This record gives sequence, C-alpha cells and structure tokens, in this order.
Amino acid sequence: MSSIRDAFDILRWLLTIAGVFLYVGDIWTDIVLAVKYFQEDQYVWTGFTVMFILIGLLVTQIFSYACNSTLCNNTCTSGWQLVCFHCVCLVSRYYHLLKEGFQVVWMKSNGDGVDKLREVHKKLFCVATDLSMLKLFETFLESAPQLLLQLYILLGHNEVSVMQCLSVAFSFCNIAWSLVDYRRCLRRSLPYIREMPSGLPTAIYLLYKIFTITSLILSYSLLLILSIYTTVALTVLWLLATIWTHLLETKFCSSRSLEFLYRAVAGVILTFTFFNVKGQDTKVVMTTYYIFYTVINIMSPSLMALLKPELQTSTLLLTISGLICGCSVLGLVCLILYYVHLHLRRVQREEDEVDDPGKETKSLARIKNFLKP
Repeated sequence: MSSIRDAFDILRWLLTIAGVFLYVGDIWTDIVLAVKYFQEDQYVWTGFTVMFILIGLLVTQIFSYACNSTLCNNTCTSGWQLVCFHCVCLVSRYYHLLKEGFQVVWMKSNGDGVDKLREVHKKLFCVATDLSMLKLFETFLESAPQLLLQLYILLGHNEVSVMQCLSVAFSFCNIAWSLVDYRRCLRRSLPYIREMPSGLPTAIYLLYKIFTITSLILSYSLLLILSIYTTVALTVLWLLATIWTHLLETKFCSSRSLEFLYRAVAGVILTFTFFNVKGQDTKVVMTTYYIFYTVINIMSPSLMALLKPELQTSTLLLTISGLICGCSVLGLVCLILYYVHLHLRRVQREEDEVDDPGKETKSLARIKNFLKP
C-alpha cells in the first residue's frame, strides 16, 4: 500500500463529495439569484452577480488549460473533448476523481502489486491537490466577492429573500472549506512539512479562518453601505497586495503571463484573508496584516456610527458591530492558539531547500507542475 502521505483514502473520497456539493450549490444559488434579479428588473445586481460567476470560471479555466495534467491527457482524446473538459473544469475534475477514487477505495485491487497501488494512490492524490488549488482560486474570485455583494444588498437595501440567504450560506461555507482543504492538501504534498492532522488542529484552523473572514467581509459591507466609493479603496487594497506579491518575485508558474495572473489572484485572496504567497516564514508579515485587519474592523462600525448618527440605535448596526467585534476577537484567539500550540513545523530541512529566491527547489517544482503549459 502507498505511504500515508500519498494515500487516497476513504476520508479523502468523502471530503471530495462534500467539496462537489458546496461548489455546485454555490454556483447554482448564484445563477438562480441572478435570474431572480433579472426578473425583478434589477439589472445592476444581475450584472454584478453574473460578472463574479464568469470571472471565477474564466480564470479557473485559464489555469486549468495551462495544466499539463494526466487527467486531461487520459480523458480527452480530441480537441473538442479537451475544450468541453475545460468548459466544465472543476465539475469534470471532481467527476473523474470520484470515479477513479471509488474504484481504488471501495473495490478490490484485483491482485495489483504494491508498487502499482502506490502509483495509483499518488496519482489520485496529485489530482486532488491540483483540484484544491483551482478550487481556492475560484472561491476567492467568485464566492468571496459574491458574498460581499449579497451582504451589501441585504444590509444596505433591505432586500431579503430565501435565495439570497442560501447564496450567502453556500458562499460562506465554500470559502471556509476551500481554505482548509487547500491547506491540508498542500501540507500533505510537501515531504519536508508535517501533515496537518485531523481533529482539533483542523477545527481550530477552520474557526480562525471563519471568524477572521466573516468579520472582515462584514466590515467591508458596512463601509460599502457608508459609501459606494469604498469599492475604490478595495481596488487599491487589491493593487497593493498584488504589487507586494510581485515584489516577492514568486515563481509559481513557468509562464511569465501566468505568473502575473497568479499574483493578481493572490492579491484578491489577500484582500479577504492572509495567504502565505511564497511558503516562507511569515511571522512579521502576518502580524502586520492582522494589525491592519484589526484597524479596519474597528474603523468600519465607528465610521458608520459617527457619519450616520441616526443608525446608532439601530438594532441592525448594533448586531453587525457586535458580530464584527466578536468574530475579530475569536478569530485572533484561534489564530494565536493554532500557531503557538497546534502548528506543526518542518520535519527536516531537505537538500533541495535554498535561501536564494531565484533558485527553484524540487519541492516547489512538485507544486508548480500543474501550472506548466
């Protein structure tokens, strides 16, 4: 049997099903919501809702098309099949991963040798890791902006419907799930980093991300309600995050144009949550990020109360402000608890690790394989 790090087990198969459910549910609720807005002649909300769906799908397709994946090569025997595969990128990948994974984890091996089984498990886990990265990109390009948009409509325009609540719920769960799934797959795929264990460490990390992202998105929503020009400030934040990523000279993709796109996507992720862009020690950077995060969470309800005094006694404002404060404190507590007591460091320093950022390590190359054109 394959080693524990490479094994595609029953738990991973079941987690893949959960990922499919959240992804399809998120896209479906957003599409239905866009149709609803269109039928109600709310064309601005229709346009923004559809725009975020298309941006997430388009960028994911670009990275997927650049992927020199065994799954693509084995599945698509013609040019048209390849085009169709990428048009439903994540769904196709989920389907083939579940199909092949089912044969491995639920059916007998038919006398296959240990080496062959190890290779099959490794292949499936590599596909799962690639999928977790694509899912992360799609989530922060579609689900996170969509969540912010729908909260702005709900809180600022008093338009509440069951479908809006479902869209918010699926987007929220999709974001939290993709972050934890990506982190678990990433740590498991790197031989010099200890695998993220299930149980308490995963739960605390999930709570840390849920609380910090919730408070930040609620703060952005209040600022958008206060002034629509907050979109300009958010664009500036994205530009600064993208520039910072560029200054780090990331070497995630072999193509220069894809590398610029990756840095832009990383900038979007950093607008909503902290993301270790280059896989290096981030203690100072993370501390700076969460100081800025705390400032935003204090500033947004304070500005709302000062500039709109008529809302100071509003139950909605008091509730949102309480959620921002509570989630901020709980998120930071979970962050400290995880990184002080539960975060697993490197097992050992491998020979291929170097301090020169201009040199590429073999471990980084393994992660970058799925982005090679």
